[in-house]
Amino acid sequence: MADEHLTGDAGAGPRSTSGDVAAAPKDPRNAIIDALLELAGERNWDDITISDVAARANVSLSTFRDIFPSKGAVLAGFSRRIDHIVLDAAGDGLAGEPVKERLFDVLMRRLDALAPYKLGLEGISDWTRRDPLAAAAINRVAVNSMRFMLEAAGIESEGPVGAFKLQGLALAWMRVLRVWFRDDDPGLASTMAALDRELTRGGGFVARAEDVNRLVSPLFSLARSLFERRPSRGPSHRGGHGESKDEPTAS
Repeated sequence: MADEHLTGDAGAGPRSTSGDVAAAPKDPRNAIIDALLELAGERNWDDITISDVAARANVSLSTFRDIFPSKGAVLAGFSRRIDHIVLDAAGDGLAGEPVKERLFDVLMRRLDALAPYKLGLEGISDWTRRDPLAAAAINRVAVNSMRFMLEAAGIESEGPVGAFKLQGLALAWMRVLRVWFRDDDPGLASTMAALDRELTRGGGFVARAEDVNRLVSPLFSLARSLFERRPSRGPSHRGGHGESKDEPTAS
């Protein structure tokens, strides 16, 4: 691919006074992220090389390597960037609202932040549907992001039920995105309806999981206390004295 095409895109940075070479970006990390999302909207994921991304971002391969070890790591960096946008915009305006409404608001703000990258994200989604390993890797990134979305909505995300919430929300979010990709309505009516359905269904699953957790928690606590109360064996006196009390006894 010609250098003129790669360096002439908007956002690649201003050209030098000679007019021949684009200036290196002031923020190479974000330039790389933007370049990959642009390319993902233009080509199949497997056809995008690291060299392509570096050229589009107008950074050297060594600079790319210093910042990201792979294209997948760039996607994780993009997800963190979106997390920051959503979290920085979070406020206490919905503090008194029901849980579902708080989470709905947070996730709609996430969609607003994702909107400029919609085409590239659709290409990435197509790739993950063809590649199970890619889907697993993206799922881990999504789970990490959903942890902070739940926290922004004031929803507990720790413990066994928290893990259930995170994975369930990550899967629901992927389904909502597939609706969003096809939703050309500026008001996102279809997307909002899909998100509402997913949160309603997920809320029912979480309620049942919490009921189960309340039932089994006392049993786990009892079992743990029984193991903790098992008396340890004292030092063996077989064979007379001379065994140090600090030596472990044979079991």
